[in-house]
Amino acid sequence: MAGAKGRSGGKRPGSGRKPGTPNVVPAELKDMILQALHLEGGTEYLRAQAKTNPNAFMGLIGRVLPMTVQGDKDHPLEQTVTIKWGE
Repeated sequence: MAGAKGRSGGKRPGSGRKPGTPNVVPAELKDMILQALHLEGGTEYLRAQAKTNPNAFMGLIGRVLPMTVQGDKDHPLEQTVTIKWGE
C-alpha cells in the first residue's frame, strides 16, 4: 500500500537525536555493568572468568579492543605470517 499523498517516506528533516548526542539508555546500562564489575572484584573477577569462561571472555575482548590498529608514518606496523607444514 502506498504512503500518504505527497510524502516520499523516510525520516523527516530535523527528527531524531542531533549528531553527538549520547544515547542515554546504553550509557546508564554501561554504568550499571561497570558498577557490578567493581562490586564483584574487578580485575580478579575478570581473570577468573577468563579461566572458567574463555569463549565469553574472548568475546568481551573483541568488543573492547579497537577495530583498527595502525602505526604512524615514522613507525609503520609490520606484519609477519609464518606457515609451518607437517610438524
